[in-house]
Amino acid sequence: MCKSRFPFTLGYLFLLSTSNFSCTPINLYEQTFAIPAHRWNSSFIPQFAFVITDTTARYDLSITIRHRDLYHYNNIWLEISLQSPDGNQYRFKTEKQLGTNQAGWLGTGMDDIYEHRIPLLNELIENQVSFRKKGKYIVSIKQIMREDPLEQVLNIGLRIEKRR
Repeated sequence: MCKSRFPFTLGYLFLLSTSNFSCTPINLYEQTFAIPAHRWNSSFIPQFAFVITDTTARYDLSITIRHRDLYHYNNIWLEISLQSPDGNQYRFKTEKQLGTNQAGWLGTGMDDIYEHRIPLLNELIENQVSFRKKGKYIVSIKQIMREDPLEQVLNIGLRIEKRR
């Protein structure tokens, strides 16, 4: 008895073709740190180390913040430091809006957890930060809110993508 291989081959080709479109990998870097006991103490300063090899490309940086619905504020103040491979240090403070009284949280939510992906493009331009040297860069993120420790913050992360 001869069985046709056509349905099997067609199914295999379909799976192979859809797997190429199912997800796109991040072009460079993403890392997230859990905040101990969901209480972000100002002495806990996560550091994100990454290597730049293509100095001709432009990069988009964004911060990822996850918090509970019980987070007390509509904003967060951060001090961001970037150390370049040649040892130059860039430091700036920024306020990021997480919600409004009218619209609620601006990020995406599931149950009582909200995630915000917040671009840093304006801050990088204002502080003339670029990736002109090949090598290892280190970004540090410190919370500088008046409340210390800052309650209900679950994670802080950094995402870097090559601009398309």
